[in-house]
Amino acid sequence: MSELVEITGLTKAYDANHIAVNDITLTLPRGRIIGLLGPNGSGKTTLIKMLNGLLTPGRGSIRINGQPVGPLTKAHVSYLPDRTYLSGNQKIRDVLKYFSDFYEDFSTEKANALLSGLNIDPSARMRTLSKGTKEKVQLILVMSRNADLYVLDEPIAGVDPAARDYILRTILNNYNPGASVLISTHLISDIEQVLDEVIFMRDGRFLLYTSADNIRSQHGKSVDAYFREVFAC
Repeated sequence: MSELVEITGLTKAYDANHIAVNDITLTLPRGRIIGLLGPNGSGKTTLIKMLNGLLTPGRGSIRINGQPVGPLTKAHVSYLPDRTYLSGNQKIRDVLKYFSDFYEDFSTEKANALLSGLNIDPSARMRTLSKGTKEKVQLILVMSRNADLYVLDEPIAGVDPAARDYILRTILNNYNPGASVLISTHLISDIEQVLDEVIFMRDGRFLLYTSADNIRSQHGKSVDAYFREVFAC
């Protein structure tokens, strides 16, 4: 099966006046890095939470590897939320043990190699780490899984440029070629060099789904510049 994600008629409303995702249909292939781009309130995080089974659609469906989102698909999706979720009192090595116990596809060897490359001590407690180092540890946990879909919600927000470069290199070098990566971010100029395809969202709908190269060739602009034009930023 070439299609990794199949979204059909997907709708999520929090109330009658707040339709976060509005009747979207889309198929995502394997082997792509895809930017999910849109202003605040466009529905990106709601879509991401539905992909991860954290929210239930009001209507429509999502299938991953041909399976409806649920316990079976959680084994194939590696998710980086936009907020820190690890306890400050936890040691890094204890978090690695937890991930190893919980996810069959988690590689402790890969995680330790990535930590070693950054000179991060596995015995350190999360509360002692800088914000940038915490972001790196969380990304290492996510990218040390051999998943089919990596969903990263604002993976480079709030970190310095050097940390951003490391995060992007980690993403590029550590997902398997048959998987896809979906990245939601506002920092388009910082990530567009790694994007194969882009999705523009506004008011819960998809405005555009195309390759990054198509934007550059058809519009003569970077993805960031074209985004700013479309959304008049």
